[in-house]
Amino acid sequence: MGKSKTGLIATGIEVVTFLLVIIAFSTPHWLESDYTQQNVKFEKLGLWTVCFHNFTEIHFWYDTPFNACWWIFEEEYYIISNFLLPGFFVAVQFFFTLCFTLHIIGLLSAAVYMGCSRENSRFVKFLLFFGSLLISAALSGTIAVYLFGLYGDGRDWMPDWDHNNIGWSYALAVIGVIGSYAAGILYLIESRRHHIKKSRERIINATYQMEERAHTNI
Repeated sequence: MGKSKTGLIATGIEVVTFLLVIIAFSTPHWLESDYTQQNVKFEKLGLWTVCFHNFTEIHFWYDTPFNACWWIFEEEYYIISNFLLPGFFVAVQFFFTLCFTLHIIGLLSAAVYMGCSRENSRFVKFLLFFGSLLISAALSGTIAVYLFGLYGDGRDWMPDWDHNNIGWSYALAVIGVIGSYAAGILYLIESRRHHIKKSRERIINATYQMEERAHTNI
């Protein structure tokens, strides 16, 4: 059940990538204030958490201040849900959740890969599936980080936009996406390599059998 260097490198990248993706998925540092101005209203934001300090939404006619860090779907935030959840951010949540989910399946697939024999008749198809799964995760993650990078720190969303910066959680998400592409491509290369190897073995076996038949007939 020995694995090639390419397969082991791909598996290592997948494990590290999964850790990066789960940290980015769960931490509230996709966007954060630089704290250089007085009376900071917006502090930091993740996919599922947002932190305010005496923030009131100017388009909401109740003078309700928001403080501390809350789950973004908390009942108290319902009155400003249109502000908190613009279309682009909902898309970011959806596509990065899809990326995260595919990586959970990918981690399970990595365990299967490490325990699966290369002689298994479905080994090549499994590698093809695994590589395609990670490429799909990478594509979903790409859409998420692209949309957030494009609109996340824009002037039309969080207050004091000129003092807001992309945070380290977003950086980990980007690195995770790159790692997803790398691992997926390596598994696809491994699949192609084993496919060629098995094809050659079939040709050699067929040639040997033909020679055996010819020798027997003689």
